[in-house]
Parts: sequence; structure tokens; C-alpha cells
Amino acid sequence: MFEYFLVFIGAAIPMVEIALAIPLGIINGLSPVWVILTAFIGNMLTVLVVIIGFQRVKEWMESRNRKKGKAESKRTERGKRIWNKYGMPGVALLGPIVIGTHIAAFIGLLFGANKTNATVWMTISIALWSLVFGIATALGFDFFNRSF
Repeated sequence: MFEYFLVFIGAAIPMVEIALAIPLGIINGLSPVWVILTAFIGNMLTVLVVIIGFQRVKEWMESRNRKKGKAESKRTERGKRIWNKYGMPGVALLGPIVIGTHIAAFIGLLFGANKTNATVWMTISIALWSLVFGIATALGFDFFNRSF
């Protein structure tokens, strides 16, 4: 049970997220179904926190950057390029493998997506990538564990 809690926490942490938490959980012998579900919930909950708390974070970041005279980060610039090319669906679907789900949700909102649109697309993306990472790891791990 504690191992699934670690998967949940790992998936909830930006930069670890589902791309790392799911394969590590499955490789450590946990049930792929429960790992996928646990990681999805952990990642989705923290992405929802980002979406819900977006306005406060945006105001804080703008104030901080004005005071420091800071330019945009490379991640933000990369996010803008993806946004301009693909919009919210593209940012959400590419987010887990390019910039992370939390940053993808934030960038989508920053560039004008409404909270409902961001929530729907991020849910689709996290569910899809959870399945991809989980199935690929389970099949790959099973393949390499077979004796030829």
C-alpha cells in the first residue's frame, strides 16, 4: 500500500509526474492497473490545483518578474511556440513529454484558455499518457523478463 502512495506522490510532483512514476511503479512489481490509476489521480489533483489557483500565481509571478526585471524562461518560450502552433489541445497532449503537465496547464491558461477547456484537455492528456506509459512499460517489462 505504501508503494502506491509513493506512486501517487511521485505523479503529483512536477518534473517527476506520470512519465517517471508509472514506469518506476510497474518496474518495482506493482499492479500496472493500480499504478496507472493512482498516478493519474495524483497528477490530475495537482494539475487541478494549478488550474484553480492560476490567477493568484499569475499575479504573483508578474509582480516578482517586474521587480527583478526578469525575461521569460526558455520553458515559457517553448510553451508559447507550442501554443501558437497547436493551441490548448496541443499543449495538453504534448505537455507530459515536452514541458510537464503542470507547466502545460499553466501555459494554456496564461495564453488564454478558460479553466473548463484547460481541465478537459488536461484530463484527456493525463489519462492518455498514463495509459501509454503504463501499457508500454508493462509490455516492455514483460518482454524483457521472458527467457528465450
